[in-house]
Amino acid sequence: MRMMRTMALAALMPLTALAAQEQDENRWTWSGSLAEGRTVFLHNVNGGVRFETSTGNTVEVVALKRWRRGDPDDVRIEARTVGGANGDILICAFWNPRASCDAEGYNGGSRERWTDRNDVSVEFTVRVPAYARVEASTVNGRIRIDQVQGAVRARTVNGDVEAHSSGGRVSASTVNGDVLVSGRVEAGGVEYSTVNGSITIELPPNVSCDVDLSTVNGRIATDFPITFDGTINPRRIRASVGDGGPTLRARTVNGSIRLRKQ
Repeated sequence: MRMMRTMALAALMPLTALAAQEQDENRWTWSGSLAEGRTVFLHNVNGGVRFETSTGNTVEVVALKRWRRGDPDDVRIEARTVGGANGDILICAFWNPRASCDAEGYNGGSRERWTDRNDVSVEFTVRVPAYARVEASTVNGRIRIDQVQGAVRARTVNGDVEAHSSGGRVSASTVNGDVLVSGRVEAGGVEYSTVNGSITIELPPNVSCDVDLSTVNGRIATDFPITFDGTINPRRIRASVGDGGPTLRARTVNGSIRLRKQ
């Protein structure tokens, strides 16, 4: 059976990736190079995701499977370079043999083989070049992305999101969890959202942008002087920071919103 699994994996992954990959019943690893200006995409379903920066141009992936009743062999993990040798990197975990994923996201294909008897989770730790762009999603798990320089997009359903970029736009969303972000407010604006949780946005002291902030059950606070135009609503603020500019939007239902100086 082990030989059959290895052969099946070989059909899905480049030889260069196989050479860098090791497997045992709990731990899966992969490595490959990423060119400047390219993106690392990661799509998970059950488990957290963490990105860290490293030196050089190598992407290193470590995935840990954890379970109590499930069968870890029911969950497969793939990583590959897409779009040519200097393309983006795509990393996915699958709970269904008919599932698929691409840069746009994860497609379960049909009902997931994830039940009360299969509680396998996959926790990803990914080390990326500082210049990497990152797009990460999961359903049940926290996402943390530490100080990359490129644009960041992070999405989960049940879990907190913490995402930081020193040189790019950051977009982040969850349903049940808090959001903590820092990044640039570029042309086209940025957006952060949750339903049950608070949002904290760290911005440089000299930032200039428009803000559109709203909460239903919570409060809004800011470390920045802001300029209002019209009626002041303590739970819906449309205003300018500095000289104004691209729009920063933040939405929550049950939680507070804070703009904090870096």
